[in-house]
Amino acid sequence: MAMRLSHSLSLGRLRLFLALLFVALMVPSAVLIDQTRHQLKWETFHQYRTLADELGRRIDAALQRMIDAEEARGYADYEFVVLTGDPHTSKLLQRSPLARYPVQSALPGLIGYFQIDADGAFSTPLLPDDLSNPDRWGLGAIEIGQRVALRDSMLDVLNRNRLLVPQPSLAAPDVRLAAAINHAASPNSESSAAISNRGQASPMQQIASPAAFDELKAPAEQAARTARNQLGRVDDLQMAQNYQRAADEYVTQNLIDASQTQLKSKVQARAKRTEQSAVVEPQPQPHTLDNAVDARRVRIFESEVDPFEFSLLDNGYGLLYRKVWRNGKRTIQGAIIDQNAFLDAAVVDVFEETALAQMSDLAVAYQHGVVRFARGPAQLSGVDVADGLQGELLHQARLSAPMGDFLLLWNINQLPTGPGGQLINWAGAVLLAVLVVGFVLLYRLGVRQILLGRQQQDFVSAVSHELNTPLTSIRMYAEMLDAGWASEDKKSVYYRFIHDESERLTRLIANVLQLARMERNELRLDLKAISVDTLLDVLRSKLTQQIERSGFECIYQIAPDCVRRELLVDVDAFVQIVINLVDNALKFSARAQRRMIEISVHTRGERRIAISVRDYGPGVDKSQLRKIFALFYRSRSELTRETPGTGIGLALVRQLARAMGGDVEVVNRDPGAEFQLLLPSTMQPRESVTDAPGRVEE
Repeated sequence: MAMRLSHSLSLGRLRLFLALLFVALMVPSAVLIDQTRHQLKWETFHQYRTLADELGRRIDAALQRMIDAEEARGYADYEFVVLTGDPHTSKLLQRSPLARYPVQSALPGLIGYFQIDADGAFSTPLLPDDLSNPDRWGLGAIEIGQRVALRDSMLDVLNRNRLLVPQPSLAAPDVRLAAAINHAASPNSESSAAISNRGQASPMQQIASPAAFDELKAPAEQAARTARNQLGRVDDLQMAQNYQRAADEYVTQNLIDASQTQLKSKVQARAKRTEQSAVVEPQPQPHTLDNAVDARRVRIFESEVDPFEFSLLDNGYGLLYRKVWRNGKRTIQGAIIDQNAFLDAAVVDVFEETALAQMSDLAVAYQHGVVRFARGPAQLSGVDVADGLQGELLHQARLSAPMGDFLLLWNINQLPTGPGGQLINWAGAVLLAVLVVGFVLLYRLGVRQILLGRQQQDFVSAVSHELNTPLTSIRMYAEMLDAGWASEDKKSVYYRFIHDESERLTRLIANVLQLARMERNELRLDLKAISVDTLLDVLRSKLTQQIERSGFECIYQIAPDCVRRELLVDVDAFVQIVINLVDNALKFSARAQRRMIEISVHTRGERRIAISVRDYGPGVDKSQLRKIFALFYRSRSELTRETPGTGIGLALVRQLARAMGGDVEVVNRDPGAEFQLLLPSTMQPRESVTDAPGRVEE
């Protein structure tokens, strides 16, 4: 298999094949991960969009409850005093709920209530019609001054917005309020009645036509007021609407339809209503809250009350007003609202309490102009952000009437992907790591197989050469002997040569057969406990002629503590190991100046014996120390190319040594190299052998 692989693949082809395979696996994996992230991104988008829709409905519902409370107020509530109980039978007066100071209302940012009758006269439930004797109304001088200042503030707002006829005598609200308080607190101040009369005189001259309020809803007037109040236009926000146009159109359309249906139902619910109102007309004798009212001064009439409308005024104010019809004449009733305070309390504060504030911005638009902006955080953690949604319109919701000109727009700042997105990120990272590591391992395995194939080719070539050379020599000398061409003294030389070449062939074939058995896992060893001196005797009989005919001498050295030791070995495998080590030493030290092989035995710890084979050749290059035991490995040095061999001898040495529970090592000496065969030994010495000192034999 390895040889066929080496023929079909080169390193370049292997790299190209693995690169194409890596791309073939990575592309669909990347597409799958990207689509999964994309799906999670839009699912998260839709979840937050639903949250924004719910928030918009909650804000709208809260505002509608506030508007409903204002709608429930009767016509007479905009007077300072009202009758208690049944208007047909009651004759007692009380302050109107709208006459409280400070002004109390569920509607945030409400500054004060006002009324403009059919003749254009301005009044407010904060002050009674007659301020000549405010003590009878239970009002102190300071409070009168504060109420007058608040009334004048409302007049100033209406005057600046051209809803009243401007009066040069109208002072700034804050100056008037300070003057009223200072006069009330000073010992030499005027009477409270004088303060009140002076404060009341100017506003009563403020005339307005109810028709002026009709101009508030004129498109041109609305556009001009919006332009003066806006922080920017909605079109300038540059919010993408990819999701609105492409994703989940069915759900989007359903939400829009539901919102429109809800809006229509609320508009229909705010139709005109008819009510009976009782108003106390001025009496010849001033009355107090404790006095009974002459029933002849109570006027009961039927009026039509229109639903509230809202318009944005200049200078950051809003106007909530309604029209009340009595005998064909129109009265305007309403309240002035601080725009920023209203939007902060009703919208922005509610938005900032939700999770939406952590990942989106909120723009409040009136018609086409942005009048309030709540910005979310600048950024979130990078691993938790769904890229590609910054600047995307999350949701938009229009409030119900009378706030129908307000539009809430949520713009995604950064959208968290949540645990699912983190899981996809980790899964993608793990998949990439697995693919990279897997392909690196595949590449190394492929390279190893290609090199193994080449080594096998070299092995076949080397084996062919190793077999052919001795066979050729044996055949040549055999033919010479058969033809009778050799003299008597030469015959012994030729016979000895034929014997040596036959031994060489035997060793080579034994190595090849042993390799084949090990490759097929058919190696079977018969391990027996044999004494060290017995094994050395066997080695001498096997190695003497081989070493001497190569022109070398051999020295055996046995440490004294090894004489009585036993080794648990397979004798044939042990002999084959040492023969291969000696044969390797003979080949690579053929040019050495000192032609000697040393075989020594010594202990390595308490449980192992080391049998060393040393030569005096050039040694082993440091870069090759770990490679020389690899199967079919032969270094590319000049000495290796000139030395015959198959590349399986040392590999068999290591495998056979490990099969017997040992190992083999190599260390460089000066000069030469020393191979050490490490084998397990018995702990107890043999009793039958007499201790002897270490000996050296040649």
